[in-house]
Amino acid sequence: MPFDRGLAERLAEIIQCRAGFEQKKMFGGIGWMLNGNMCVGIYKDWLITRIGEAAATKMFKERHVRPMDITGKPMKGWAMVAPEGVTEDSDLNRHVECAIAFVSTLPKK
Repeated sequence: MPFDRGLAERLAEIIQCRAGFEQKKMFGGIGWMLNGNMCVGIYKDWLITRIGEAAATKMFKERHVRPMDITGKPMKGWAMVAPEGVTEDSDLNRHVECAIAFVSTLPKK
């Protein structure tokens, strides 16, 4: 299952200068781990972010954001952002920064 390589390049540009990140292939897409914890990724053409339950509740009110569900069971604290929600670099950066802020609070693996 292919993933949006253009979005992957945009994410890589945001993340490449930051310490603690590692890129991995996963769920038929690509993901970036921060200190061993999944932080952001791409599933098909959707951005996946790990933002925690509190931020997710707020983020789900946005038009292009929904709970992460690629298996039929939504994952708590994770969001999927439709391509329309990250067309602007400022929107992509905002979603990535939200994920980094949450995942930075998790214990390193």
